[in-house]
Amino acid sequence: MIDITAVGEILIDLTQSGTNELGIPVFAANPGGAPANLAVAAARLGASSAFIGKVGTDSYGTFLRNTLIDNGVDVSGMITDPVSRTTLAVVAVDKTGERTFSFYRDPSADVNLRADEISEDQLKNTRFLHFGSVSLTTDPARTATLYAAKTAKSFGAIISYDPNYRASLWSDEATAIERMLEPLELVDVLKVSDEELPLLTGTANLEEGSALLAAKGIRLVLVTLGADGAFYRFGDKTGRIPGVKVQVGDTNGAGDTFFGATLAQLSGVGTLEALTAEKLEEILTISNRAAAITTSRHGAIPAMPTAEEVFG
Repeated sequence: MIDITAVGEILIDLTQSGTNELGIPVFAANPGGAPANLAVAAARLGASSAFIGKVGTDSYGTFLRNTLIDNGVDVSGMITDPVSRTTLAVVAVDKTGERTFSFYRDPSADVNLRADEISEDQLKNTRFLHFGSVSLTTDPARTATLYAAKTAKSFGAIISYDPNYRASLWSDEATAIERMLEPLELVDVLKVSDEELPLLTGTANLEEGSALLAAKGIRLVLVTLGADGAFYRFGDKTGRIPGVKVQVGDTNGAGDTFFGATLAQLSGVGTLEALTAEKLEEILTISNRAAAITTSRHGAIPAMPTAEEVFG
């Protein structure tokens, strides 16, 4: 039984790491993709994790597969596409560490994942099944992702979802909102950013927005607030956990680290029924610490902390 299985995109983040002596931006080929990031973050903190997705036959695909293996992530559900190339995302970082994304993705391997390529046994033998909204942008990956979530839920898995909005991947905002809302009836644990909350609920108010999401049957709603930490709604209880101040390198992978750390710790609790608000706040405090460490470095997966760094 695997603690956390993530399904979706894995790609190369060409992340701006500075400029050369001529002032020309320099980019590093970092491993990335939100579900893959989360799988690594959880594995580094002691959870067993697996990844389901697709890469190309190119050197980037080999590099990404080896990166997951080196970080202890099960890649038995990772497929090599014989035709399409591995996805690239160019990540520009401003002076505050905030990011903008440009995707080189059409066509690319991650969107070609098919439902019939996903092992039912793998979905049967996971405690958490995690996915994001990037794989919902187009078929066949969209159908495959929803199949994985529905099937895993039918076997009793806890479903976690991060509707990480990337405007450049959608034809328009209305379509994005419709597609991001579609899976909510399947979801047990949801993480959104404070920028995504109004897209999904129509309000930026944390109490009101989280209540609207909880009304859809979502048992645990988490809202990340950047440097200000995180807000949670768990049943009728809400609270805020302060952030950890660090010198920011870049924010790439911070949300994935936060959510991966949270799911890793929740897998140790066992069930959401066994979770208390007090334990949840303890978990989120640790998750904020892990995310802060990630933001103090560059890249997503390369910046993620180890258990020793987080737990001491």
